[in-house]
Amino acid sequence: MARRYLIETHGCQMNFHDSERMAGLLEQAGYERTADEDDADVVVINTCSVREKAEEKLYTRLGELRLRGEETGSRPVVAVAGCVAQQEGAKLFKATNGRTIDVLVGTQALKRLPLLVDEAVARTRSEPLLDVSPHDDVSFPLGIARRGDPLKAYITIIEGCNDFCAFCVVPYTRGHERMRPVDDVLADVRQAVATGAREVQLLGQIVNHYQAPDDPSCDFAELLARVDEVEGLERIRFASPHPRHVTPRMIEAMRSLPKVCRHLHLPVQSGSTRVLEAMRRRHTREEYLDLVDRLRDAVPEIALSTDMIVGFPGETGEDFEQTLSLTARVRYHSMFSFKYSPRPNTLAIRRMPDDVSEEDKTARIVALQELQKRVQGELHAAAVGRLEPVLVDSRSRRRDWELSGRTSGNTVVNLPGSADWVGRTIPVRITGANPNSLRGEAVLDAVASGPYV
Repeated sequence: MARRYLIETHGCQMNFHDSERMAGLLEQAGYERTADEDDADVVVINTCSVREKAEEKLYTRLGELRLRGEETGSRPVVAVAGCVAQQEGAKLFKATNGRTIDVLVGTQALKRLPLLVDEAVARTRSEPLLDVSPHDDVSFPLGIARRGDPLKAYITIIEGCNDFCAFCVVPYTRGHERMRPVDDVLADVRQAVATGAREVQLLGQIVNHYQAPDDPSCDFAELLARVDEVEGLERIRFASPHPRHVTPRMIEAMRSLPKVCRHLHLPVQSGSTRVLEAMRRRHTREEYLDLVDRLRDAVPEIALSTDMIVGFPGETGEDFEQTLSLTARVRYHSMFSFKYSPRPNTLAIRRMPDDVSEEDKTARIVALQELQKRVQGELHAAAVGRLEPVLVDSRSRRRDWELSGRTSGNTVVNLPGSADWVGRTIPVRITGANPNSLRGEAVLDAVASGPYV
């Protein structure tokens, strides 16, 4: 009888794609997926260390699994993967007294997961197994990922990061920057389309820094052009770019390539040049705003989203006011905003005191989120009446008879419709707006050509 596995995933799109790849590796090794923890022989916890209290959340989950084992007399093999595994290494074994974790596999050693799990089972968990060694190989067998979404495929093009922004733990958990060959990327795109995907999302810590190791002529803009040529593919998205690597060639690719979505996630982190310098972002407020203007001149319908941190060490009230004014100036379609929290190993935790009070951080993030909610509501209200191409990807979470999809600009649209529309791009007239989504009605005899929300 085949052993069963369960994977729990925390964090970013790359973590979700890593979980898809680990699922494929385990199934290739003879394991079967289960959604029932009580039925699982192996539980893999794929961790994220970007946000505060990531380790504490992991320890809480491990404690739950340990208690289950004490109550039932048995527990599954427990494997911890991802960024916390890479960051903490053997410390995790010591923190749990070796009683809960059987396998620890870092971000660069995922391909060893089935082997380590099998060995843990064979050795009846007599001692934990660990691999957090750096590995330069970023290849995976073609089609190994077991995608969670039949219509959308994550495809990694870069692993790691060399930028070392002062607040960011990623270079310490994902390693140095490694590019995948363009031939491998295109093979993954074609394989995804052949198995039903209509949209691909290219992933990298700084995705637009891509330079193909097997073709000197293929930068990120050229990669977009080659992916755009794949027959049967409808949409191309990517995450996450860095503002200083948005080149004129990339802007032209976003303007001219029909399959590239008119949405750009453009993390800024702060509206203050002084804070940006302390963060080691390597661009100023003025350079960022100039880039926004150039993007909108070339692609007027583009929807911009961003990441923002409040309360970074040394941030004054005046610095925060500049964050508010930049947000009002750019008018983002969406934003991920966070209170600063010190992360292990980073430059900020080593050299910069966390000197902004918790009360100030809370007041600032509330003010920022209120401004963003107002801007977002205004942008959504302005979309009412437009005809938009919507890729229908699922049933709505709210009502069985309602479908849900996204515009090219990555805005969620809910609409009544038939279940056989899932997987199709439907012209939709926008009829209503909420702060986080739109409502619409299909206009099947029309052609939706934008503008995009």
